[in-house]
Amino acid sequence: MRPLTDDETKVLFEKLTKYIGRNIAHLIDRPDEPYCFRLQKDRVYYMSEEIMRRATPVGRRNLVALGVCFGKFTKTGKFRMHITALPYLSQYAIYKVWVKPNGEMPFLYGNHVVKAHIGRVTEDMPEHQGVVIFNMADVPLGFGVSARSTVDMRKVDPTGIAVFHQADNGEYLREEDTLF
Repeated sequence: MRPLTDDETKVLFEKLTKYIGRNIAHLIDRPDEPYCFRLQKDRVYYMSEEIMRRATPVGRRNLVALGVCFGKFTKTGKFRMHITALPYLSQYAIYKVWVKPNGEMPFLYGNHVVKAHIGRVTEDMPEHQGVVIFNMADVPLGFGVSARSTVDMRKVDPTGIAVFHQADNGEYLREEDTLF
C-alpha cells in the first residue's frame, strides 16, 4: 500500500470531478477525521488515516483490501470507478437523475437509461457529465454519463438514450466471481 503519485492523483481527481465537482474537498477534509487515498495492486482505496497507520506493518502480500475501493487504474493509466464508490458519489453528486420504477430493472441489468424511464433530472445538466442514478425513493442505483444536456433531453424521443451506463448495484451479482 502506497500513496498515489502526482499523475495518479490528477487522473483520480479529474474522474471524481466529473461526478462530484468541487465537493472533492469534502472527501479529504472531513469533520470527524482526515481521510486519504492509497493504492494497492492498481486499486485505489479510500480510508481514514488512522486505519492507514494501523495497516502499515502488514505486508503487501498479506494485505488484500483496506477501506473502500473507489476504482482501479487500467494498464493504459486510465481510472475506472467501481460501484463501491457509489455511497460517496451519491452523497456529494452535483447532477442526479431519478428513474421511474419501470426503468430500475433495465438499468440494474446493465442497460443505458432511456428518456421514457426518467422521472426527474437536476436542472442545467451538461452533456457528457457524470451523473448519479437514483430511484424515485432516493435510493442510489448506480452512476453514468449524461448522453444529452437537460435541454436536449426534452426534445429527444422516448426511446433515445439519456444516460450512458457506467456502473450499477447489479454488478455485485453479475461480477460476483471476479471481485478479487
